[in-house]
Amino acid sequence: MLGFMDLDYGYFLFRICTSGLPSDVNINIGEMSFQLHKFPLLSRSRLLRKLIEECPNGDGASFSLRLDDLPGGAIAFELISKFCYDVKIELNAQNVVSVRCAAEYLHMTDEYGKGNLISQTESFLNELLGNWADSIRALEACEEVMAHAEDLHIVSRCIDSLATKACADPCLFGWPLAGRKSNQSPETTSLWNGISTMTKTKPTSDNWWYEDVTFLSLPLYRRLILAIESRGMRPESIAASVVYYARRYLPLMNRQSSFDDANPGPNILNPSESGQRALLEEIVGLIPNKKGVTSTKFLIRLLRTAMVLHASPSCREILEKRVGSQLDHASLVDLLIPNMGHSETLYDIDCVQRILDHFFLEEQAAAVATPDNIVEEGQLTNESNSMAPMTTVARLIDGFLAEVAPDVNFKLPKFEALASSIPDYARQLDDGLYHAIDMYLKAHPWITDPEREQLCRLMNCQKLSLEASTHAAQNERLPLRVIVQVLFFEQLRLRKSISGWFFVSDNLENSANPSGNVGLKKDGSHHATDGEDDVTHRVSELEKDCSGMKEELRKLVKYKRSWKNFTRRLGFSKSQSCCSKRSKPSNLRAIPPSTVNR
Repeated sequence: MLGFMDLDYGYFLFRICTSGLPSDVNINIGEMSFQLHKFPLLSRSRLLRKLIEECPNGDGASFSLRLDDLPGGAIAFELISKFCYDVKIELNAQNVVSVRCAAEYLHMTDEYGKGNLISQTESFLNELLGNWADSIRALEACEEVMAHAEDLHIVSRCIDSLATKACADPCLFGWPLAGRKSNQSPETTSLWNGISTMTKTKPTSDNWWYEDVTFLSLPLYRRLILAIESRGMRPESIAASVVYYARRYLPLMNRQSSFDDANPGPNILNPSESGQRALLEEIVGLIPNKKGVTSTKFLIRLLRTAMVLHASPSCREILEKRVGSQLDHASLVDLLIPNMGHSETLYDIDCVQRILDHFFLEEQAAAVATPDNIVEEGQLTNESNSMAPMTTVARLIDGFLAEVAPDVNFKLPKFEALASSIPDYARQLDDGLYHAIDMYLKAHPWITDPEREQLCRLMNCQKLSLEASTHAAQNERLPLRVIVQVLFFEQLRLRKSISGWFFVSDNLENSANPSGNVGLKKDGSHHATDGEDDVTHRVSELEKDCSGMKEELRKLVKYKRSWKNFTRRLGFSKSQSCCSKRSKPSNLRAIPPSTVNR
């Protein structure tokens, strides 16, 4: 029978025995006191026997002992006291670890009674570790008595048990925890001797154990992940578990807006910024190194959080390298990282530059690993696929430049450095780069003409689409030299197109009429075929386009006020600019032969 009194004053009186015999020993643990009899204690514990024998009043009146260092404290000693009085106690996953450590501390071996508490708790632990849910709870309970649990190898036994079950079929060891957030009563969770038998919920995929292990502290979770990895679990599963754990304990990972990350508010860092920073750095170390097992989006969000929490430079460098190795899987929104440094730009341009440098280092390392003289089967057919990451990153960086170009604090050297990092062969078209340059010129109207020309040298006018060329020919923000180049290459493209049409038409006529009598009527007159009509119509349209370009060129010359400045910009001499139109057509105005003949 248990009696409790004076709880308001922090005094706990424990009395077992209703025979009326007065207690002769007081066991004090912290602010709690247990009034017991020495003979039941002497028969079960070597330590208590030694303390009682050494007490000067051991043979006389009541005396007191202090056991402040007892593992598990007063709660564990209450169960031990019951056991010493042969009162039935109920062990479960939550209390067996502390009771086992306390029994070891008191030396309750079989030498002081057959079936003593050490042997009984060991037997119960062996039964308990066969169940997944109880193994998780026992490992959590080790936190309270970690030093003693480590000495008794309880922690390592729990981790080994969980790692084995996570790598095997879960139905062999008991299902994962069901309804973890709700407290289960002992009557509904124990079948025999306190072993949990909750309602079984079958796992539906390989991630059945992710949520259960998130209830562990970071040191225990780290040891469990390393144990699982050593048993050969797929890196994808380990990475997914780490992501699940990070999202639970790093609140900033769940924020949607980039600038919400930059302004977390007073209560978002829980429990402390230093604790969050240490947690993040540990999580970065747990992510498998295999490329692609973790999504680029998660890595970038982890990098943002590291910047907010002011993580160590080595931690941020690791994340930047990981993002750079799979930059081709990132999106434009992911790269818009708020600036946490002393730079005046809205987004962190330097960080994106470092990530891009890591990407090219990875590509160069991959190219060196595959020598040019070794051609594997199917390598030639997959050559275009090998360029896909480079092309994707080129489009991504062009889009990023266009997005950050309106920032008035975005300096021209940084724009040029980031744009020139992409090799020319990676861009199939320069439309994205032209759009970024146009946005930059629009937001920075104060830059000088030499700077404008230097900026426009980044793009190749020959790689502009028809739509981009049309826009560039009418763009007053571009230098005149660039506009003339656009018009010149458009005329070259026009001439090539016309020549191609005539070449195709001649081939069709020769193949359709080998005898040479093409389209002749009975009276010998020429009969125009459908192909010739089509070519004629196309030539007429191209001539109109050419005339329009000429008119635009005349307007531009008039706008620049003098023909002398115009020829100086193009680098022509006075004799070349004044040559007769009949003797030699100008290179700037390539006129189709049909137009000259007409």
